[in-house]
Amino acid sequence: MRTVIFGGGNSLDNFIARKDHAADWLLWNDEVAAISKENWEKFDTVLMGRKTYEALLRYGTTAYPNVKNYVFSRTMKESPDARVKIISSDAAEFVQELKNQEGKGICVAGGGELAKSLFAADLIDEIGCNIHPVLLGSGIPLFYEMERQIDLELLECKVLKTGCVYVTYRVKH
Repeated sequence: MRTVIFGGGNSLDNFIARKDHAADWLLWNDEVAAISKENWEKFDTVLMGRKTYEALLRYGTTAYPNVKNYVFSRTMKESPDARVKIISSDAAEFVQELKNQEGKGICVAGGGELAKSLFAADLIDEIGCNIHPVLLGSGIPLFYEMERQIDLELLECKVLKTGCVYVTYRVKH
C-alpha cells in the first residue's frame, strides 16, 4: 500500500503562509533544496485543495513536474494545465483508491483543510515539516482543528544551518 505524506514549510506557530498567501519568510538554501529533492523522489502523485492550487497559480506554477497532480474542488471545473486533474468526488474515497494502487508515495501539499479530512479518514501515514524560526502571529494554518488526537512517532529530526528544524513523524494508526 502506498504512503500518504503531509507537510511542508511552516512557522513555529503553525502557519504555512501569511493571510495574503505570501511565503516571503521561508528560508531557502542549498541544504533545504537537497532535502526537498530527496523527498520529491519518493512521490509520483501530489494532492492539493483548490485554495493551495490557486495560490500556486498566483505564483506562476500550474503543476508540479514529473508527478500526477490532483486538485480537490467542488467549485473549480477545470485547470489551466492539462497535467492537473480536478477531483470533485469525495477526497477520502479517492485517496483510499490511490493508496491501493501500485506506485510511489503520495504527497498532500499545502493547506490543511484537505489534510484535515484525510486525517479524519485515517489516510495520512506520515507528516514532514520544515519548521522555520519565525512567529507569524496569523496566517494560513498547516493544521486545522481536528475531531480527535493523532498520535505520532518521530522518524527524523534534523537541525538546519538556517535554524530551521526538519522533522518527520509516522502517524500511529
